[in-house]
Amino acid sequence: MTESTRTRPSPLTAAAAVAVAPSTPAAELRGSANPPRTKETEVKSVTFTKSQTPEWLLAFWKEIDDKTWGKGFDCFAENATANLGVSDWHGREAIRENLRAFVDKGFTAHHDVVEYWDGGQLKVFRGFVTMTPNDPSQKPARPAMTHFFYMDEKDPSKVIHWHGSVGPVAF
Repeated sequence: MTESTRTRPSPLTAAAAVAVAPSTPAAELRGSANPPRTKETEVKSVTFTKSQTPEWLLAFWKEIDDKTWGKGFDCFAENATANLGVSDWHGREAIRENLRAFVDKGFTAHHDVVEYWDGGQLKVFRGFVTMTPNDPSQKPARPAMTHFFYMDEKDPSKVIHWHGSVGPVAF
């Protein structure tokens, strides 16, 4: 598909409308170890534009791939929250340090972004991550990944909440 603005209903738009709704109460749920499974929220439509992957996102993945853990994490607000799989990390430094601990203990990653959609406050992308174990007797895995980045309303250049899924890495 070529780059285009989607204004008709599509599965991505419908999924994003549901995903956008919980972004407001996310700040309320940060302190909760057991957030509610469902919550009534206002549902709204969002128009997405398929576009080139922005430099901030490529820089973030490069920090992980190169295991340098530096300025690429500046895309996160200082008080950002990350829910990557079962993680519940609060603050840019906690995100950086927890990812470092996870990646450094067993593998090298290489992220490939297949498509990127910009919905204003919500950025969505999918791709693959090649995970090469440090132990050469183990085979690399290349699971699919899907990530939702909610941008900070006060500073739209910063991610305030990251929801990501990777895997499964094996069956």
